[in-house]
Amino acid sequence: MKTELEIQKQLEADDLKYIWHPFAQMREYSRETPLVIEAGDGCLLKDIYGNEYIDGVSSLWTNVHGHRKKELDEALVEQLSRIAHSTLLGLSNVPAIRLAKKLIELAPPGLTRVFYSDNGSTSVEIALKMAFQYHQQADGGDPRKTKFITLKNAYHGDTIGSVSLGGMDLFHATYKPLLFPTIQVESPYCYRCPCGKNRSSCNYECFSQLEETIIRHAPETAAFVIEPLVQGAAGILLQPPGYLKKARELCTKHNIFLIADEVAVGFGKTGSMFACDQEEVTPDIMAVAKGIAGGYLPLAATLTTEEVYAGFLGEAAENKTFFHGHTFTGNPLACATALASIKLFASEKILEGLQVKIRQLTAALEPFIALSHVGDVRQRGIMVGIELVEDRKIKASYAPEVRIGHKVIKEARKHGVIIRPLGDVIVLMPPLSITTDQLDRLCAVTYEAIRLVTEG
Repeated sequence: MKTELEIQKQLEADDLKYIWHPFAQMREYSRETPLVIEAGDGCLLKDIYGNEYIDGVSSLWTNVHGHRKKELDEALVEQLSRIAHSTLLGLSNVPAIRLAKKLIELAPPGLTRVFYSDNGSTSVEIALKMAFQYHQQADGGDPRKTKFITLKNAYHGDTIGSVSLGGMDLFHATYKPLLFPTIQVESPYCYRCPCGKNRSSCNYECFSQLEETIIRHAPETAAFVIEPLVQGAAGILLQPPGYLKKARELCTKHNIFLIADEVAVGFGKTGSMFACDQEEVTPDIMAVAKGIAGGYLPLAATLTTEEVYAGFLGEAAENKTFFHGHTFTGNPLACATALASIKLFASEKILEGLQVKIRQLTAALEPFIALSHVGDVRQRGIMVGIELVEDRKIKASYAPEVRIGHKVIKEARKHGVIIRPLGDVIVLMPPLSITTDQLDRLCAVTYEAIRLVTEG
């Protein structure tokens, strides 16, 4: 019979032997001892050796209320006693109906219909296909509108359609021969302003660039796709106040759908339920995932207006049907858990309590800018990006082979904190339920890890 240590070592060996990890150079990964998580409780993760870590990125931006949340556990088990899954193709199920109704109640006014899928990439892919097909067949459509405007540095997922919207060469360049062309406009990136401005001389030139691009390409554009307020995987890039509202106005004026990708920013992470709420914007189509089920199960949804929905109505022979679906669309377990998660937002006043933590986080981040290799600290709600630079005077990035972000997160791990970099940007995005003490520790460990790695 194997000892506990032998079992632990076998798990590590089997991980290296059998699993191909996402977004990982496996040759490099195989040189290190895998960190194997066995349990979680609240905002803490526990590895197979019993070591505890603060979950500083909410298990890749999904976990809202912490791990092993009693109400979510109970909702999942209760639904399991009824049925785990039945198809939504030609049938329906109780949790999917109730969740759709609740999502529409919570969503920006004017969104009326819910199309389910199972991850963020597919929710965006669905939005693209809806916008495109609408213009090909609806009475109010324009068949010339076949293109999409996107932001540079964009990341909207990993399916071919969502990758086509992307603007991050590190992730997307390899697949260019497979992708459809899009129209790109410069991202608002105040620290490295593409217009050559700084905060004192900025005249919101990025607004003008967006307007010029939309006007020039309006006749051929089906939709403008944007992550509202924050471009997440781009490095937590913050849009100036009013940028989203300006985009809405321009899209309305020029008959272009506005697609809001709220996969990363939705469900409280920017400080409001949805990022669009902060500028009182209703998109024509909105994609949500990640936090929708509290970080428990794969679930996503694409919400749209009655106008878009009506563009797909017709007799069977007209072929106006939206021919898209997923095996686990509207999965009852995931929908029941999502309903329980949404109820917690109200019963525990999550958004109200979050405001204090956001202010605490802002204060805890102030010392970071004094570190000689921290170029910029960006925060919106509980989403944080700390950009590291080799030379702050000229904003010079580290050479990719230095792997500075990776070194920082490995150092933080030694001190009981799990975070993840986006290149040279250290990202913090803990569960909304993180305690004030844990939040202070998360920031303190991250600060010290950056200092040790960059300053020695």
